[in-house]
Amino acid sequence: MQKFLLSYCQSQNIKGTILLAKEGINGTIAGTRQSIDRVIAYFQQDKRFADLEYKESSVEEYPFTRLKVRLKKEIVTIGLPEVNPNQQVGTYIEAKDWNKIITQPDVLVIDTRNQYEVEIGTFRGAINPQTESFRQFPAYIQSHLDKNKHKKVAMFCTGGIRCEKASAYMLNQGFEEVYHLKGGILKYLEEVPASESLWQGECFVFDQRVTVKEGLKLGDYQLCFSCGHPISPQDKLSPKYEEEISCPYCFDSMTEEKKQRRLEKKKQRQLTAK
Repeated sequence: MQKFLLSYCQSQNIKGTILLAKEGINGTIAGTRQSIDRVIAYFQQDKRFADLEYKESSVEEYPFTRLKVRLKKEIVTIGLPEVNPNQQVGTYIEAKDWNKIITQPDVLVIDTRNQYEVEIGTFRGAINPQTESFRQFPAYIQSHLDKNKHKKVAMFCTGGIRCEKASAYMLNQGFEEVYHLKGGILKYLEEVPASESLWQGECFVFDQRVTVKEGLKLGDYQLCFSCGHPISPQDKLSPKYEEEISCPYCFDSMTEEKKQRRLEKKKQRQLTAK
């Protein structure tokens, strides 16, 4: 399937990434209205993907530069074979109902994303597990949550995929009332008006947009040329920031040799642009 899907998407001038695993399929792609419709139709004619859910947003330019179709053991890696979201998941909460759930005093709200994503934006009052990868999530639950004490847990992530696996894990551990935001933060930002939103900050996305705001409008973050960490307009005011060279997150660890290489590349780029 990988080769055929790659070939078909290339014929439609599709850009982005598609992940294939035994547990399912996930991806983010971009193309013309016609080409996207054709790819969706291709999936839906396959009985395995007849109920495929997808989210759409509009952009003026391709947010990706190439197409990748990759095989993976897991769509999102938690490293526990017994956790299968196709067998059990928590209760899906629609974006329009999310505020009612997370404002209940007996509901524990957990952001299942990684530390750098949470720092950019999260829901008001949500707990940050401070993980560097999703593999660390089970250890956080084991050390910080008690199924007898924490009766109601609501979780969220960027597009809803990580939460499916996170909720499957928690149900497997004996937690009973586990909720997760259907369609993730992106669906919430798309559907919930800014005047009613409990979201604070911006949402990191894994493409050239870097971050988005309410209504999925383009955010204010960029990626550091050197380390790839998201940087805000405020980060650019730091004395440790130098365009295309360093940012507050990599300045202290940058060797003089690497700095000189970055400076040389910057000069070459400037000469080419003239």
